[in-house]
Amino acid sequence: METELLNIFDEGRKQIGVASREEVHKKGYWHETFHCWFIQRDNDKNYIYFQNRSKDKKDYPDLLDITAAGHLLSHESVMDGIREVEEELGISVAFEELVPLGVIDYSAEKKNFIDKELAHVFLYRCHHLLDEFYPQLEEVSGIVRIPLEDFYELWFNGKESIE
Repeated sequence: METELLNIFDEGRKQIGVASREEVHKKGYWHETFHCWFIQRDNDKNYIYFQNRSKDKKDYPDLLDITAAGHLLSHESVMDGIREVEEELGISVAFEELVPLGVIDYSAEKKNFIDKELAHVFLYRCHHLLDEFYPQLEEVSGIVRIPLEDFYELWFNGKESIE
């Protein structure tokens, strides 16, 4: 397997070089990612889509995650990140259809893994039905659509679960 190379940045978001994905997470370098959240309005109700990560994923297996996301390689622009949607979900979306939300700093640390992301975050107003998704099973085991109100209650107000 080819080693993924990522641009690395200092605390001020100035590029300081290129490093392998393994080194980026071992040393905790800031690096760029692409995040695309799918939302939908259906019958006067708002929904948000999540992917269920494959149980075989090295990081965060079998957990819900951003609808489509991934690392931007050193030779890629932010616009190239749209490839993650088709790779992971099996549907085509044009970059021009995305609503940019900005770049969000995200940092998490666990044993032998430091993740410092400069996440380029976008919204996509989804018009696809769930059976139109064809997830890449090595990456994504399924797609779920959750009422936005339920997700809000779960995340901010201590709701224990969502059906």
